[in-house]
Amino acid sequence: MNSSILIDISQLRVGMYIQLDVGWMHHPFPVSSFRVASMEQIATLRELGLTEVRYVPKKSDPDQRELVPAAWRVPEMPAPPSGADAAGNAPAADPDAPRRRALLEAQNRALAVCDQRFGEATRQYQAMERVVSEHPDQARTKGDALVSGCVSELLENGDSVIRLLSEGVGERNALHPINVMVISLLLGRALGMKSVELHDLGVAALIHDMGKLKLPPNLRQVTPSMIPMERSRYETHVGESVAFAMRMGFPDTVLTAVARHHEMVDGSGFPLRLSGPDLGRASQVLALVNRYDRMCNPANGVDALTPHEALSVIFAQLKSKFDSVVLGAFIRMMGVYPPGSIVQLVNDRYAIVASVNSSRPLRPKVIVHDSRIPKEEAPILDLETVPELGIRRSLKPAQLPRDALDYLSPRQRICYFFERAVNPGPEEAGA
Repeated sequence: MNSSILIDISQLRVGMYIQLDVGWMHHPFPVSSFRVASMEQIATLRELGLTEVRYVPKKSDPDQRELVPAAWRVPEMPAPPSGADAAGNAPAADPDAPRRRALLEAQNRALAVCDQRFGEATRQYQAMERVVSEHPDQARTKGDALVSGCVSELLENGDSVIRLLSEGVGERNALHPINVMVISLLLGRALGMKSVELHDLGVAALIHDMGKLKLPPNLRQVTPSMIPMERSRYETHVGESVAFAMRMGFPDTVLTAVARHHEMVDGSGFPLRLSGPDLGRASQVLALVNRYDRMCNPANGVDALTPHEALSVIFAQLKSKFDSVVLGAFIRMMGVYPPGSIVQLVNDRYAIVASVNSSRPLRPKVIVHDSRIPKEEAPILDLETVPELGIRRSLKPAQLPRDALDYLSPRQRICYFFERAVNPGPEEAGA
């Protein structure tokens, strides 16, 4: 008899035979019972929002049949050393205290560097915007320099970590173009783009909305209350952005990507309602990243989705609008739980995803709510080093208990930058 067992989604492994307890219209697989063949399939299953799957040991690969009992032996977060005070501070005699402090300081320095670089990028964008009308050649020089620096560093990094930034970083009116540029470059690299292609993609991402300078502030974002005439006026920002790009002297590859950043593969975009065969790769990347950032950072903050929600909506409801290769690469790069997602771990602790290594996106680094440790001293836990401690589910900030909400401080605006991935040494891995 092929009996099945319900297991937490975090325990799913390649080689397991599973049965999905959802209708075939609610998942993308050709059948509802199958052996998991790849990490991509696991990522897709997590993206469906499932918290549990039905696992059939007898049909699974032999080396996956004994995993289930261990799934429930989830370690507790370590208690403070004996003799710690009420705030959780280690006593002076604790031999591990210096190592923990050094690790925390290194984490804080790395975040500060990313915050600083993102903030500087927003100021460079503002400087470009200030001169674009009167001195387009100067604007191009500034834009080229900003993008070239990011491309060079990205290509030199090897694996890159996508890092959630601090609240309030950067100049507010430049957050969207810099965010879109950063994520587009990461995605372009994941798709195998070379230096010149990445540069053109980065420039297009940087200036894609510059035409909104020609619009009144109330028409720069789509709102449900827009009347058709206002919507038509809003859509003119695409042509105005192309006009700016032409005056700055950017090549046709940049102009094309800017012109098509609102076009969709299914032909539902604007202004020309182009469809799949007519869209280039840079345009497809820009359209997807632009939509993702607007979902996480809408004009009206009450409409904001968490990064996990935004990815889920794109995958479940908007998949037909985006190129399948580009969307697949995006999900693999960002992980099922992109930085900024609020999650509950399999041991019921609450956490916020702090960063994702683009080459190992299913095991992000998280900051865990622990009332025994002051939040400013909360360490970043690398789930890569604790394989049995997975993510159970994603949450909205409103679902958090008040103490966890205050501790984790979910971001009002989601901003990302990248840093070089560093493999943890034996000391860090055991932290």
